[in-house]
Amino acid sequence: MTAFGGIETGALLGIVEQAGTDIATLIEGLTREELLRSRLTRQEVLRLLARMAATLATLPPGVRARMPELDWDGWQSLAQRLALPPGSALDEALAFGCEAVLPATLLWLRVYRQGQPELFQMVP
Repeated sequence: MTAFGGIETGALLGIVEQAGTDIATLIEGLTREELLRSRLTRQEVLRLLARMAATLATLPPGVRARMPELDWDGWQSLAQRLALPPGSALDEALAFGCEAVLPATLLWLRVYRQGQPELFQMVP
């Protein structure tokens, strides 16, 4: 993978975008309490947030440097918190992911897709 994109970078960013869009669709119109009470939606959102965090963690430093507005530390912290056992700390991590990290990430990915489309293209 290069700092300028490539098949792997484009695929990884596609995974992140799709998972993020799926989460946004699942939680649209839900309050925090409704999300936390819904076992199926909650589990799927946790799974997708963990997938996003893990995928973002695999991007090389050169790609990260081209996307400085993404909250890299926030995603790393979120990944650790999503591995917590069920309880209030995991609930807070889920809410933080959905209410803060996810919306900002999706916004910046749209900006980067427009300004640096080569990062998202799956070409060698």
